[in-house]
Parts: sequence; C-alpha cells; structure tokens
Amino acid sequence: MLRYIKAAFFLRVPVPALGQVPVNLLGVVGLGILGFAEPTFWLLGVGLETALLFLLATNPRFQKLVEAADVRLDENDAEQKRRLLITTLPAESQQRLLRLSAKCRQVSEIFRNQQADEFVLEANRDALWRLEWVYLKLLVAEHNLLSTKSAETEVDLQKRIELLTAGNKDASDSDSLRQSRTATINILRERLANIARRAQSTEEVESDLTRIEAQLDLMIENAIIQGKPQTIATDIELATNLAGASIFGESQSAVSDLDHAFGAPLAKTTGTTEAQ
Repeated sequence: MLRYIKAAFFLRVPVPALGQVPVNLLGVVGLGILGFAEPTFWLLGVGLETALLFLLATNPRFQKLVEAADVRLDENDAEQKRRLLITTLPAESQQRLLRLSAKCRQVSEIFRNQQADEFVLEANRDALWRLEWVYLKLLVAEHNLLSTKSAETEVDLQKRIELLTAGNKDASDSDSLRQSRTATINILRERLANIARRAQSTEEVESDLTRIEAQLDLMIENAIIQGKPQTIATDIELATNLAGASIFGESQSAVSDLDHAFGAPLAKTTGTTEAQ
C-alpha cells in the first residue's frame, strides 16, 4: 500500500509547455503557505490530501498504472545492466553478439512477413530473446576463462615437476627439503589439473556458441523453405555449466541479477565442468 500512497503523493500530470508537473505536491505546498495567513487552510489541506491519497491508492486502475511503471523501471534497469555487461567483452565478442542479434531479428521479420498469429510472434520473440541472453552469458564465460588464463603453460609446469622430482633423488638433501619439494610438486599437479579443466570448459563454451549460431541459421532456412510460421523450440541442452559459481568471474553478480530480471534460463545444462 505504501508504494501506491507514495506514487499518489508524487503524481505528475502533463501540462502544455511545462511538461510533467507534480500537481499534488504543488497543492500541498500552496495550502501550506496559505496556512501561515489562515491556519484553517492547514486543516483543509490535511483533509483533502488524506482523502485524495486514499482514493488513488485504493483505486485498482491507479494501482495497475503504478505496477506497470515499476515494471518499466525494472526493465530499463535490466537493459542498462545488460549493455554494461556487453561493454566488458572484447570487441570480437561484441561483434559476434551483434551478428547473432541480427539473425534473431531476421527470424522475427520472416515470421512477421508470413503473417503469423500474434501469439506465435510473441512466443518466438521471447524464445529468441532468451536464446540471445544465453549466448551473451556464454560469451561472458568465455571471456572470463581466457582472460584469467595462467601465463605458464602445461609444458612449463610439467618441466618444473620433472626438475623437482629429479632433485628429490639426491640422497644428500635433508628430509625437510625433500618434503618441501614434494609439497610444491603436489601444488603444481593441481595447477595442471586446473589447466586441463579450464581448457575443457573453454572448448565446451565455444562448442555451445557455435551450436547456437548454427541453430539460428537453421531457423532462418526452415522459415524460408517451409513458407509458414513455426513456433521456435526452446529446449536447448548446453555442454557448458552456466550455473557454475565461478564461470563468469567478476561478472557473476551482474549475470545473476539479469537472470532474475529475465526469468528462468532458456537452456538446460548437461555439462559439469566449471572454471577454476
């Protein structure tokens, strides 16, 4: 109820040459000023304001207007966050996303030209939008995997392990030195495992990106060949585990917020790998 009362108090009305004017707020200020000359205006103002706020806040139509405005604000905020997320990607990834977006618009345009029912058009727009969102998440995951890649290669780490292992064969070294080398070897082996997992995750992301691109191409071809609008299938199984807590790196919070704003994800995940 408080949200409706607040919206009613700050209600703005379009006035020619003045734009959106907060008429209720101006009225309260006006009656407050008059009250210094005649206190009766204060009582009148309290009565009128209470009645006005109650009538508006409890009016179903006004409540729907307030809720619709809140939704638009949420959508605008989500779109701003999405655009900001895109700016974190390298230029090549941004261009890749633009190309996919163009294909999505092409699919929608084909269906529109085929005079599809509004229900089909709306369902397909939603499916394409969610597909594009999954694609963007994959690009973010790929950027995180590549940008946090270690400078040392698998070959470099393996050579260090071999040197340390050979050093441990020296009988003249102390037990503590050999134990230290063994601990270092175990750490390097864990790093090798992380490199392998990261490489697998990167391959899965690239495979999923390519699959979505190919699926859009197929949608376009099928829509043109069949000559009649079809409902776009929304059941996509990904190799990438987009639910992984670390796969998006520093963008994890933004992705989670946008997932909540955009609703349930379109794709199902079959993969289990996660960035380390």
